[in-house]
Amino acid sequence: MKVLALEFSSAVRSIAVIALESGSAPPVIMASAAEEKGKASRPMALIELALKAARLEREAIEGLVIALGPGSYTGVRSAIALAQGWQLARSVTLIGVSSADALAAAAKEKGWLGHVGVVIDAQRGEFYFAGYEVAASGWQLADPLRIATNEEAEKLAADYETIVGPEATKFFERARVLCPEAKLLGGLAKGRSDFTAGENLEPIYLRETRFLKAPPPRVARGL
Repeated sequence: MKVLALEFSSAVRSIAVIALESGSAPPVIMASAAEEKGKASRPMALIELALKAARLEREAIEGLVIALGPGSYTGVRSAIALAQGWQLARSVTLIGVSSADALAAAAKEKGWLGHVGVVIDAQRGEFYFAGYEVAASGWQLADPLRIATNEEAEKLAADYETIVGPEATKFFERARVLCPEAKLLGGLAKGRSDFTAGENLEPIYLRETRFLKAPPPRVARGL
């Protein structure tokens, strides 16, 4: 199965073309492309670059794996919109995965093993925090993803040997900068069958959505 992986949750946006083989065979990275947000061309241009490197046409893509954050809300939304449009145009499967899990997978690839804390800026003086046990053979979630204040995040981070995140060094000592990568999303999607419709994809936000209801329209009365 040939899938297109989209990871737009950080300042480094990446795309990968991945072959998911059956059985225990690991995912095969056929091609990948990345660029920094702000210097970015259109996402479709990046996709075409990856497809060209993989020597595939769009019709060969059978599924999309989308990183749902947490992270850049705009970036995640744009990846979801792209996946929704792709599914409308072609019959493809969609699976959403956690960008925090992708960071744990990236830490494993770097050889940063042991107690690893993932920290992502949530704005408003808060952070997304999750803890993982990372070994050479794989990783496991140890502390579920949550939103923490700066003080809470510092206390949580103190229990971990390594702290990673796209902007982690701006906020925490001992931290290492690490961005999630699209090429690792295949490993997160392999073996899953919980495919979803595009309209059901939602960013991992955690905060309760709040909005103000507009007042009823005023009726102008003649003099």
